[in-house]
Amino acid sequence: MTHPETAEGRSLPTDREVMDWELFGSASRSLAQQVVDSGFDPDVVVAIARGGLPAGGAVAYALGTKAVATLNVEFYTGVDERLADPVVLPPLLDTAALDGLQALLVDDVADTGETLALVRRMLVGHCAEVRTAVLYAKPRSVVDPDHVWRHTDRWITFPWSALPPVTRAVPAPPA
Repeated sequence: MTHPETAEGRSLPTDREVMDWELFGSASRSLAQQVVDSGFDPDVVVAIARGGLPAGGAVAYALGTKAVATLNVEFYTGVDERLADPVVLPPLLDTAALDGLQALLVDDVADTGETLALVRRMLVGHCAEVRTAVLYAKPRSVVDPDHVWRHTDRWITFPWSALPPVTRAVPAPPA
């Protein structure tokens, strides 16, 4: 059995969730509807970069929330490879600007949940309330997100990370 490969030539699991752009649109609106139905009205959506950026933006639009903040966190270094702990990267979020606000923290997936937990801890001391929303949650997550579109234990291929990064075209040799 052959496995699909990443840009680095590493094998991907064959039993996986595959989200395309159309499904992403439906999932984001469904996630936003869950937030609305819960009665939560966030003042700000905080998206965890990078994977949470598309979801955070889409959910913010669906909610009509214009205030969107981002925080860059590095945890995954490759397919199912991660650092010992998530690391916040610059530029840093101005957490003081969130004092007293209702915040919805959005990411693409709560896999181990460590990234979501780290950022939630950072926000809790500033925000009046912090709720979490993810497209996917896995059973091993240390965080039980408040809003989840789908639960899975499989690897997930998202539309924004399905293809390798673009590279500069190599000019053709002169004829």
